[in-house]
Amino acid sequence: MDQQMIAGFAPTPVAARMENHGSHMLRVAMVTGQDLFARTGSMVAYEGFVQYEPNPPAVRQMASAWLTGEGAPLMKCSGDGLLYLADYGADVVCLNLNNESVSVNGTNLLAFDAHLSWGVERVKGLAKFAGQGLFNVGVSGSGWVAVTSRGTPIVVDCGRGEDETYVDPDALVAWSSGLKMKAKRSFRAGSLIGRGSGEAFQIAFSGQGFVVVQPSEDSTDRLRARG
Repeated sequence: MDQQMIAGFAPTPVAARMENHGSHMLRVAMVTGQDLFARTGSMVAYEGFVQYEPNPPAVRQMASAWLTGEGAPLMKCSGDGLLYLADYGADVVCLNLNNESVSVNGTNLLAFDAHLSWGVERVKGLAKFAGQGLFNVGVSGSGWVAVTSRGTPIVVDCGRGEDETYVDPDALVAWSSGLKMKAKRSFRAGSLIGRGSGEAFQIAFSGQGFVVVQPSEDSTDRLRARG
């Protein structure tokens, strides 16, 4: 085989605990004692010695509050080597928290450092939004979190101006937990044409922090454990 043909797809030198390999794959540098929680079934490859524990005790404690109620969708990964994760070809975004907290739509959570504090939390005021659901996963501390996006996302810095940032709830991936949120309802005559009901809902964010938005309004429930 001509090695030059595949050279552009070879792994690059490790530069961080979590980083992208292309836009659709996550690479994690695994080290003994630095465990990882990852979406069950998201492993696509690994090098070295990496072990997996499906439905670990820390996850079982959260299972009753999880979105689908069909069991825990996370596995615990440990060992030494390089671990590659993906989720049906979705784009991957790596977030490096520095004593910060982020709220992630459960369908978009791919992996996070096991030492981070986390839990399933109720998102207040979003019950009226079709497809969004009532629960997110809150992650806080200092460490890495990886989220997925259906298409190349945009990360909006809400602290750059006094104006609020408005997001379609079905396109929302994650946001800084310290941001203020409120619901907004608008009505446009043009939305009566086609599938629109005439009412449009948005979430308004304000304060210091960021919002991750995907270019898709697919609210299909993908938070199911995969074999």
